[in-house]
Amino acid sequence: LQVPAEGAEIRGQTEVYGELVPLMNDMRGKVCGAVMHINRGNPAQHEVVVDSWPEFKAVLTRPRKEDNRDYYANLHAAFYREEDACRTLLENKDAVDWDKAFQLQGKAWALAISFPPLGDFGKFQKPVCSLKSTTWLRIEPLHLGTLSLCDAPLVNDSWAFASNDRSLRYLRSLIEIFPNACLLDQKGQPVAWCLSDAIGCMTHAYALPEYQGKGHMKTVFQALGRKLHTKGFALYGTVLPENQNSKKFLISQGFHLLSLRNYVLLFTPNHLK
Repeated sequence: LQVPAEGAEIRGQTEVYGELVPLMNDMRGKVCGAVMHINRGNPAQHEVVVDSWPEFKAVLTRPRKEDNRDYYANLHAAFYREEDACRTLLENKDAVDWDKAFQLQGKAWALAISFPPLGDFGKFQKPVCSLKSTTWLRIEPLHLGTLSLCDAPLVNDSWAFASNDRSLRYLRSLIEIFPNACLLDQKGQPVAWCLSDAIGCMTHAYALPEYQGKGHMKTVFQALGRKLHTKGFALYGTVLPENQNSKKFLISQGFHLLSLRNYVLLFTPNHLK
């Protein structure tokens, strides 16, 4: 188990992943997104853990400070070249604290079945990952804005996955720390928005029901895409397999839909239930 220091070593990791991200032939982009944030001031206070250094077969990114009960904030991302190396890394309690609630994202998690039933181990998947490979997104001259902390309850209420105090706190942190974009109505209220997170993923995209199907998300995606591209991030996100409208929209914006499965594992130990 190694925790590479920030600075030159982390920059070296960015170069390693940077060469591979344009292909996005697996889920290493999530780890790369976290490493790039670390190199840019580390706003989420994450760190990188590898099975060995400088040659490694498994990489894990994790928050430095964790809330024992909060699997929204305790976001981990993993990439591996060898499944056994990743399993060994994840089973190492110095790498992952299994006494805390946490969230783990990555590619095919068949290895998850090897873990003992320490608590609730929920899983959902978004099988398609999308990457914008061209340099510039198409632009429209529309008025845009950014979400403020007071908009977090609206975003929280629209999030189908969860709507509670912890998810609200998590969304506030995304709005405060990472780039986002929204479209405002005449009263200055957001009607469509998209956020980004600690692993550089475009996420929580949504338009209010009365504004759906009118092309508003196109403007929002373009605005956020420009912000992320300016910072050097590859543009990617996830979409549910049954969401055909979102797939068509992403393709229209130049994204490539890839046959990948992004698994999100949510773990809460028994003593915290």
